[in-house]
Amino acid sequence: MTDDNHPVASHDAWIEARKRLLAKEKEFNRLRDELSAERRALPWEQVDKPYVFEGPNGHETMTDLFAGRSQLIVYHFMLGPDWEEGCKSCSFWADNFNGIDVHLARRDVTLLAISSAPFDRIDAYKRRMGWSFKWVSSAGCDFNRDYHVTFAPDELAKGEVF
Repeated sequence: MTDDNHPVASHDAWIEARKRLLAKEKEFNRLRDELSAERRALPWEQVDKPYVFEGPNGHETMTDLFAGRSQLIVYHFMLGPDWEEGCKSCSFWADNFNGIDVHLARRDVTLLAISSAPFDRIDAYKRRMGWSFKWVSSAGCDFNRDYHVTFAPDELAKGEVF
């Protein structure tokens, strides 16, 4: 549809169309709430592998990343080892990370980003974008492969990805 041929209706017809759409939106919200409840009910995973990341404080273990909190949200930020800049979609979402850490911390949650790029490349991109959230490098450890966010070229070519 273009503006030239978009339907135009009377106020009453618009109200009826809006009511039909509202009923669908309410059903969608109910289903999304159910799905969100199922996601929250998923078991937490115990991580026994000794992952080591590089971040602003040097080498950090998975336990260090929790920063004393009981929950950790990891955002896999697509910034590969040889990339000059981050994924456009990841960058869009990351623009909203600054400032939410205070709210999450009050709920016993730490949020950070992890990328496979070396830390110096991550830090340079982070400074360029004016971000302050924590972002660490998984270069040199199996974290990205173990959590199915990085694949070998032959796996991609064969379609053998999770």
